[in-house]
Amino acid sequence: MHEYKTKGTCSSKIAFDIEDGKVKNVSFCGGCNGNLKAISKLVEGMEATEVIRLLKGNTCGMKNTSCADQLARALEGALEEGN
Repeated sequence: MHEYKTKGTCSSKIAFDIEDGKVKNVSFCGGCNGNLKAISKLVEGMEATEVIRLLKGNTCGMKNTSCADQLARALEGALEEGN
């Protein structure tokens, strides 16, 4: 299980697994509960690289990041570390 402390978002932490390159068990601490549950369900079982491609750079309001963007950054970091 990976944990990522978010920066610049309402959520404070993201927990997730990567198994055989696929995203599993995503959960956010804080943030917009319904939307983040939906994101977690939508990315379940997807290739981590595809989630990164889809979500990286997504912004929220006037912020230069979002919970989705932070998930992409967290996945990138985990992949760079070798899972």
